[in-house]
Formats: sequence, structure tokens, C-alpha cells
Amino acid sequence: MASYYQLEFEKPVVEIEQRIADLEQKARRATLPPAEAPAYPGIETTEVEPAPDPEAIASEIERLREQRESELARVYSSLSPRDTVLVARHPKRPQTRDYIELMCKDFCELHGDRRFGDDPAMVVGFARIGSTKVLVVGHYKGRSTKERIACHFGCAHPEGYRKALAKMKLAEKFNLPIVTFVDTPGAYPGIGAEQRGQAEAIAVNLREMSRLKTPIVSIVIGEGGSGGALGIAVADRVAMLEHAWYSVISPEGCAAILWKQANDKTNQLAAQALKLTARDNLELGIIDAIVPEPPGGAHRDPKRAAANIERWISDQLHELRTINPSTLPARRYERFRKLGSYTEVPVG
Repeated sequence: MASYYQLEFEKPVVEIEQRIADLEQKARRATLPPAEAPAYPGIETTEVEPAPDPEAIASEIERLREQRESELARVYSSLSPRDTVLVARHPKRPQTRDYIELMCKDFCELHGDRRFGDDPAMVVGFARIGSTKVLVVGHYKGRSTKERIACHFGCAHPEGYRKALAKMKLAEKFNLPIVTFVDTPGAYPGIGAEQRGQAEAIAVNLREMSRLKTPIVSIVIGEGGSGGALGIAVADRVAMLEHAWYSVISPEGCAAILWKQANDKTNQLAAQALKLTARDNLELGIIDAIVPEPPGGAHRDPKRAAANIERWISDQLHELRTINPSTLPARRYERFRKLGSYTEVPVG
């Protein structure tokens, strides 16, 4: 899948994909009937180039596809933390609305927070995942430039978090589980958002989500930045896609604070120090599972990525539905209370 947007470490793969595309075009030409050369009296015509062998082309294409899969596996198995951040930000990476379309049925979107307005950066609505009725909540960055600007590039305003919480309480009323998709670099930091109570809205979400007596599962599908991510991620089960990131701050923000400048070198150092990859978060006990992505990332095969997410969500909801809802808040509290705990061992 050749693309105008190329990650630096993907160049060997892109070259193979370009060769595959060229051969596929050549194979299509080989299936066309040969054109007859026009005859001109007294003029010798040049020989017609022999038609390419379709079997040889097909064999070469198959070899290159195997080489591409091998190269993808090699490249994506050894991504640096900084490279993981770049994959999570890929412009073609599936977003909340893409997953809703791929894995949800009967989606009915809900709007507004009943206090200020609607926030397009936060998508909320009822749907069915498999046979289970759920409330879906997720950040949305937008696709086109116009849509991205309208969605604040996935940075939700206070009305977005208040909208999400109001609908979560509605789900609790009807005993419906909640599924959240986290994909934001952070909450919107503008003056208007602060004037309308950005920090307060996120803090209230943290408190109220911890009290909801209905199952909550959350998955970081791309970026999980700071309180903007945590504002919809206080859940009974938390997972991350294999090439997502989840941290208190972005590498650029961290680099700007620690080294007073954000460049390739400091961004790389910050990404490594933040322990923001899915593997790091699992080792630290911040998440419960890593959902695998197709070779080369979710942007290369959104349907397969959606199937993996749907399978994980269904398994978690099936397990959580067997637990008494009245005990969920206490379990949720204990889960988050032990984050960051450690044991001191006396020396000597």
C-alpha cells in the first residue's frame, strides 16, 4: 500500500510495495490482447516487444509479498518509543468513528452537555457490539483539514467531558456497559476551555466514573495523553493497541520542560524516559492487556485491527457482566489505588 505519507523507518517496506504495484500493473497489461502493428508499404516495422510471462510475474509478486511481510514484522518488532509515537499519529490510523463503523451496529449518536454545547472531539452514542448493547465514548481527531480544525485535533473541551459523563450516567441507569476509545494528545489548553472549567470537568469525570455501577472497559487506540486521556479511561479493564502510547505528557512537552527545547534528539530521549509504550505500561501495571495490531500497524489493515479490538471487548464484557455491579466501584478504586505502589527494602 504505497502512500504519500511515509515514516522514515518504513522506507524499505515502501520500496517493496512500489515494486509490487509496478508488477501488478504489468500483469494487468499482460492480460490485454496484443495490439497489431500497422503495416506501411515499403517501410519496415520494428519488432513488437514480446508479452511478459503472467506466471513469472505472479511468482515474483508472491515472493515480494512474502518479503514485505517479513520486513514489516522485522521493522515493527523493534520500534523505538519515539517511532511508536509516530505510528500512533499516522494520519491513516483508524479513529473512533472508523471502529464504530467497523464493529458496531445500530449506532445512535448523542450530542450536547446541556450546559454549553456539543464538542465534535468527543463522540458518544449507544450501539451494539456483537449482541451486547453498550454506550460508546471516544475521542475523534477528524480526517480532512476542515474536520480536524473543528475537532481541535482530538483535544476535547470541557463540554466534551461533561457530555461523556452525562451519557455514562444514562448508561448506568439502563444497566448498559460502557466502552471508551482513547485517542488524544491531551485536553484542549485554550483560554475558553479553561474559563469553562477544563480541569474541573476532567476531575469530576475521574470521580464520577469511579462510582458508576456498570462495567467500563477502555482501550487506547492511538495517543493517550495526560488528563485528557484519563478523563474517559477510569475503567474496570484498560488495554492498549500494540503501537499506541499512554503517558502523563507527550514526548515534545516533556522535552520542552526538561531540555528547554524539543528536537529529534530530546524527543527521542523523552519518549524513552516516559515509558509510554504498551509494553512499558503493561509491565508497570497501568494497563491490563495489549491488543495486537496487524503487521505494519492498524492503518494497514483497519478491519483486522477492529476484529482484534472487538474480540477483546467482548471477552472483557462477558467476564465483567458476571460480577455484582454494586462491587464494581470498590474494585475500580483498588485497581487505580495501587498504581505507582512500591516496596522499600532496607539495605544491609
